[in-house]
Amino acid sequence: MSWSWTLYRYLALQYLMGILLVFATFLVLAYSIALVDLLTHAQGKNIATGVLIGMGFLQLPDLGRKLLPFAVLLGGVFAFMRLSRNQELVAARAAGVSAWDFLAPPLGVAVLLGVFTVVAFTPFSAMLLSRFTSMEAQYIRGEASQLAVSVNGLWLRQGDRQHQSVIHALRVSDQGVRLDDVIVFLYGADDSFEGRIDALSANLKNGAWHLKNAWVSGPDGRPQHHANYSLPTTLTPERIQESFASPDTLSFWDLPGFIQAARAAGFSAVRYQLYLYTLLALPALFAAMVFMSASFSLRPARVGGISKVILYSALAGFGVYFFSDLTQALGQSGALPMPLAATAPAAAAILIGMTLVFHQEDG
Repeated sequence: MSWSWTLYRYLALQYLMGILLVFATFLVLAYSIALVDLLTHAQGKNIATGVLIGMGFLQLPDLGRKLLPFAVLLGGVFAFMRLSRNQELVAARAAGVSAWDFLAPPLGVAVLLGVFTVVAFTPFSAMLLSRFTSMEAQYIRGEASQLAVSVNGLWLRQGDRQHQSVIHALRVSDQGVRLDDVIVFLYGADDSFEGRIDALSANLKNGAWHLKNAWVSGPDGRPQHHANYSLPTTLTPERIQESFASPDTLSFWDLPGFIQAARAAGFSAVRYQLYLYTLLALPALFAAMVFMSASFSLRPARVGGISKVILYSALAGFGVYFFSDLTQALGQSGALPMPLAATAPAAAAILIGMTLVFHQEDG
């Protein structure tokens, strides 16, 4: 039995080395393209080159996370073809190792890599991407805040099932901590209207909005003036920024709590839920890439050589990518349940890859 464990360790190492080699190549290309894009957008803005170089590195982990499934696919192709050209596959087959035994170590590496990406690498990339987004808003777009505000101003909603407040502000500053020209609509249970607040400004501090020069009116419409008025809130500056942020800027560990808080405050959390399910399905997607790469490269002579193997593998990877985009769009629209929308690409790729390996192995 010792020889089999030696073989398994060797196959796992070869597969991991193939992934790392392809992934490193992707990172170099991605950083070069991102840096050129930053330099293009920074023309005429008098931004130091060092700042742009640093912004490129902050964006790089998120780009690498998105490219990692392709690295798993093409890294597997590279490793399997290398073993095949060196006749190591032939020797393993002669020793009685089937294709399924041969794929066990790469599958284990892929699944572990997927788990590591979700629980460790994704939080790291989210933290750096959040800093990149802030710097991009400051240096590239020239905005004091990274919040997305429409021409009609900013809308926020806070509260629970018993009390709701809808806040509108024409201007935002200090990353959402300060609002100007504020209107607050107060609602009770069953969305019953309870009053309105018009204020010159509002500052978020110590669990409350501190409104200045506020006119507070009840359901009867009679306003009362308050030089200073305090409106309790469960919102925090971080929560306000996150409500406008891309799901990519949120850590995997923060997503469940954020989704729950967003639902309680009345925000839509569909895209964050879908992103969470997609992360949970990532180890299965990496396993699917192993089957896809094996189906094209375990016996390259049958598919017409190296160039066709690479071409078919790349087309398969893009097919999975576009199918994933389609299912995510259907999931966001409600046409598909979100768990199904997140897992369908991995499940389809696994079934197709296993079918092709079955055909090669058993005829």
